[in-house]
Amino acid sequence: MEERSEVETVQGGSGVARSRWLPVVGFALVSSANQMLWLDFAPITTGVATRLGVSSSSVGLLAEVFPVVYVVLALPAGLALDRWFRPTLALGALLTAAGAAIRLAGPGFAPILVGQVVVALAQPAVLTAVTGIATRSLLPADRPAGIAVGSAGTFLGFVAAFVLGLACGASHLHLLLVIAAAYSVAGALVLLPALRLVAATGGGPVVGANREALRSVWSDPVVRCVCWLVFAGFGVFVALTTWLQTLLAPAGVSARGADGMLVAMVGAGIVTAVALPPAVAARARQPLLLAVAGVASFAALVLLALSPGTGVGYAGLGVVGLVLLPALPVLLELLETRCGAHAGAATALLWLAGNAGGVVIALGVQAVVSAGATSFTLMALVALAALPLARQLAVRLRAERTGTALGARPG
Repeated sequence: MEERSEVETVQGGSGVARSRWLPVVGFALVSSANQMLWLDFAPITTGVATRLGVSSSSVGLLAEVFPVVYVVLALPAGLALDRWFRPTLALGALLTAAGAAIRLAGPGFAPILVGQVVVALAQPAVLTAVTGIATRSLLPADRPAGIAVGSAGTFLGFVAAFVLGLACGASHLHLLLVIAAAYSVAGALVLLPALRLVAATGGGPVVGANREALRSVWSDPVVRCVCWLVFAGFGVFVALTTWLQTLLAPAGVSARGADGMLVAMVGAGIVTAVALPPAVAARARQPLLLAVAGVASFAALVLLALSPGTGVGYAGLGVVGLVLLPALPVLLELLETRCGAHAGAATALLWLAGNAGGVVIALGVQAVVSAGATSFTLMALVALAALPLARQLAVRLRAERTGTALGARPG
């Protein structure tokens, strides 16, 4: 893609005169609420099924509907954000709060399922806006930190889901629904008025140019490399969150213990996801971080394959969280800087690749889940795939800086 003009670099193509952090904070709250609503039944699936009088697979459907809806709506949401950023994100915030409220509409499974579907409809608009909210609210120097804060909201939602589920339990399901709804409404109340501080979309594709925008973004080899990296990294993350309890049960680890490890993994990752990306972006060390994440995750997962247990689980997953989670905001910032007016479409492609990786790798682990060592080894090999991809990314970025022709960037 063509480099943005000097004016666009200063103003982000949307007239940003000074950094406004309130919209970024509001976005982080809404994003965390959306992710919390997605997964808050995950740690108490069996108990919720008993309480509602349905099967465990029916409760699983409450989470499984999200990636299905996301695959369908990811690209339309990205294109809508490029063209109508503020109304699209506002709709996502409203649907998140409305879905949480609908879950309180009555006893039984049906209102909860309807509420989950409404929240799932909001997810593509909310998640895909993480780069746009930084671009349209912050000056260029602050954007890496803004994207890191927005991404941390996503990870915070994972932690909140497990903490809330474990704290309330299935026996206090109504209390869980009330707390989740109150948090979701509060997030929307912060974000919606703050959107007035967000610069209007500038330079996004016109309606009729959507196909060209996607073609332009996907024709960039760096974007394709980033998507493969996210496919692998997010796939490992989803597989771990999906199957960790089952994989560690033969080693005597309880379901509560496995959930505690996941909370520790994401909690550790939130710290580095906020702290590392600005420094990485300033020094252009994205490939190095990704290579370190691949090697460290590979080592931790191999250790879990060889010696599963509580101590190794906490240590290994802590390492995975520390190195893997900051890769997401680093790659999001790279796409925002690179893709300019088409950043929404690029971010949608990134999230689409991540969700696809989650489905494919989680299904691969499911096929061998009865063999814990094999499952952890499979995830370790996927993590190791980051090494050649990180090297390819480094070569291409270095070639662009030095003017070496490795394939033209799309215009």
